[in-house]
Amino acid sequence: MSRVPLRFAVVGRGWRAEHYLRIASRVPSRFTCTGVVTRDEQAGRELEDRWNLDTYRDIDAMLARTAPDVVVTSVAPSANPAVVSHLVGKGARVLSETPPAGTSQELRELWTLVGRQDRVQVAEQHPFLPRIAAVREILRSGRIGVATSAAVSWTHDYHGVAILRSVLGANGPTARVHAVSHDGPMMSGPERTGWTRSVETATRHLSAIIDFGEVTGTYDFSDGQWFNPLRPRSLVVRASRGAVTDGDVVRNLGGMDVGCSTIERRNLGEDGNLEGFDLESIAHEGTIIYRNPFRGARLSDEEIAIASCLEATGRWAAEEGPAPYPLADACQDQAIALAMHRAVEEGTPVLVAPQPWSSSVAGPAQVLRL
Repeated sequence: MSRVPLRFAVVGRGWRAEHYLRIASRVPSRFTCTGVVTRDEQAGRELEDRWNLDTYRDIDAMLARTAPDVVVTSVAPSANPAVVSHLVGKGARVLSETPPAGTSQELRELWTLVGRQDRVQVAEQHPFLPRIAAVREILRSGRIGVATSAAVSWTHDYHGVAILRSVLGANGPTARVHAVSHDGPMMSGPERTGWTRSVETATRHLSAIIDFGEVTGTYDFSDGQWFNPLRPRSLVVRASRGAVTDGDVVRNLGGMDVGCSTIERRNLGEDGNLEGFDLESIAHEGTIIYRNPFRGARLSDEEIAIASCLEATGRWAAEEGPAPYPLADACQDQAIALAMHRAVEEGTPVLVAPQPWSSSVAGPAQVLRL
C-alpha cells in the first residue's frame, strides 16, 4: 500500500474486535488502530487503558477526528446493517462483521442500501487461513487439475460455505441444498475463555450437500466444534488429476504414474530453533506454497488470516489491489447457510435462487502471494 501502516478504526467491542486490537499491537509497522467506537463509557475507559488508544461514543465523532482508511464493524448481525449503511453514507470504506446480516430479508435490504456502491468488504478470514491458502495455491498451480468436489468439517454455517466456494471456485447464482441434522452425545471442549468443564452433552450435528451445478460441496459440523479437540478440522478436495486429503496429496505424474506427497508446515521455535515460535512457511514437494506474511509477530493462524484479510482490504480501499471478500460473496454464503437450516426444518431440498447480488458474486480473490 502507498500508505503504511494501514489506519483502521473499529465499531464495537466484541470478541472479534479484540483480534484486531491485538494484531495492531503486534504488527505496528503495518497496522494502526485509530480508535474504537463503543457507547459504554466504562468499557471505553477499559479499552483505553488496556490498548492505549482513543475511544468514541458515536461513529461521526470517530470519523471526524481519525479519518481511518478502513472501518471494521464488530457488532451483532442484527445491528450490523444499520452500522454499515451509516458508515457508507459517510463515505467510509468498510470491513464488515460476519455475517453482514442475519436473515434473507436483511441481506436483501442491506444490498439495496449499499451493495452497488462497492464500499464494503466482509471480514471472512477462513479462505485466508494458512492451511486453506496453501490448498488454494495447489489448486491454482494446476498440480491436481480442476476441483470437482470438496468436503469441509471445520467451522460453522457461512464460514464453512466460504471455504467450500473458495476452493471450488463456485461462483454461480444458484445452489441446491440437501441437509439433515441429529442430536447425539459429545464431550464438551473449551469455550472462548478457555476450559471450564468437560461434560458429555447432547450436541446438534448438521450435514449438508450443496449442489453448485458443476461442482459439489459437502458441509459437516457439530455445535461447539470450533474449539473442541475431539472434533479435528478436515478439508478434502477432489480434482480431475488428484486430490488433497487434509495434509496429504495424491496426483497424476504423467501417464499411469501416481505420486503421493504431504503438505509440509515449517514452524520456527522448535527443536532448538531460537527464532521465536512462529509459522514460517508451508511447502509441497519442495516448493514453498505459502509464506507467513507477518513472520515475527507470533500470530495464531486465525490472526494471520484476519490480518491478511484486513491488509488486503486496505489495498483494495487504496485502489491498489483486488477486493478480498466482497459483500456480494458474503451475502451468497449466508444465503446458502440459511438454506441449510431451512432444508433441515422443512425436510426437503432448498433451492437458493438468484438474488439481487448474484451478478456481483466473483469468489474470494487469491490475494495471498508468495
